[in-house]
Amino acid sequence: MNINMTLIGQTIAFAIFVWFCIKYVWPPISTALHERQKRIAEGLDAASRASRDLELAQEQASQTLRESKEQASQILEQANKRSAQMVEEAREQARAEGERLIASARAEIDQEVQRAKDELRAQVSSLAVVGAERVLEASVDEKAHRKLLDKLAAEL
Repeated sequence: MNINMTLIGQTIAFAIFVWFCIKYVWPPISTALHERQKRIAEGLDAASRASRDLELAQEQASQTLRESKEQASQILEQANKRSAQMVEEAREQARAEGERLIASARAEIDQEVQRAKDELRAQVSSLAVVGAERVLEASVDEKAHRKLLDKLAAEL
């Protein structure tokens, strides 16, 4: 056998093999590689978007938490102000009620004093009449001298 013929035969066989591979084997492999490359790129983009979405969600959560804390502090501040206001209103009502009770008690005391004075005047006038009767040893008509007794009671 001739080495040249073997070499030419192997070259022709290799060329047919290369042509067969380029025509039938390489396109599915190339397509599979392109699809895989495309999927990898899409996966990287999705991971990037997910990362950005996660950062955005964390930022929104932080913002919401800050707003909630501010609202809670405002609510607490308003509650404290309202409680202080309610305490002050209760204090004012108690003070007004106390003053009203004191005024009522004073008015009642004044009425009692006036009643006592009137009663005392009546007793003094009775005693004066009794004393005058004894001094005069004569009976003095109380009805006849009522004006005189009232004037005497008013002076006392």
